[in-house]
Amino acid sequence: MAKILIITGDAAEDLEVMYPYQRLLEEGYEVDLAAPSVKKLQFVVHDFVEGFDTYTEKPGHSWPSDVAFADVDPGAYAALVIPGGRAPEYIRNDETCRAIVRHFAEAGKPIAALCHGPLVLAAAGVLKGRSVSAYPACSTDVEVAGATWVDSEAHIDRNLVTGRAWPDHPAWMREFLKILKVHAETASA
Repeated sequence: MAKILIITGDAAEDLEVMYPYQRLLEEGYEVDLAAPSVKKLQFVVHDFVEGFDTYTEKPGHSWPSDVAFADVDPGAYAALVIPGGRAPEYIRNDETCRAIVRHFAEAGKPIAALCHGPLVLAAAGVLKGRSVSAYPACSTDVEVAGATWVDSEAHIDRNLVTGRAWPDHPAWMREFLKILKVHAETASA
C-alpha cells in the first residue's frame, strides 16, 4: 500500500494529527509522521467555549515523530497531510518543510490541509490561483498568498482538500480518501 506523509510538530492540534493518522492506517496505508526532528511531540487540544473570541488550549497527547524533515524523501510518498493547531505557525519557517510541500504540489500529489495547515502551503508559495478552506482566522493569510478563501468543511481544488477545523474531519477525510484512491490507481497503472 502507498505511504502517506503527515508533517507536523509540537503544539499541533491533537485530533487533527491523530484522526487522519488512524484513519489512513485503517485504510491500509503506511503513515509516517515528519517533524523538525525525531522526538516525542507534544500535541494540544483546542476547544471552542461560548463567549470566547477564540479557542482555548489544553495539553493533549504526546506522540513520537518517525522522521525529521531533513531526512524525508518526498518521492517515497503518495500524499501529504498537514494538520492544524499551532505547529504550522513555526514549521512553515523551515525551508526543508517548504521544499517537501512544494514537491507534492508540483507533482500534483494529493494534499490534505486542515485548520492552520494551509499556513504551511502559503509559506511554500503553492497557493497562488487556488481556492482553499482554512480556519477562518487564517483567511487573510491564504488570501495574501494569492488564494481565495472558501468557508467549507471539505473544499476540493484539484489535488488539494482543505477544511476549517477538527469538526470537519468526516467530510474532509472522506473527500481526501476519494482523491487519494484515484491517484493511487493511476500511479500504479
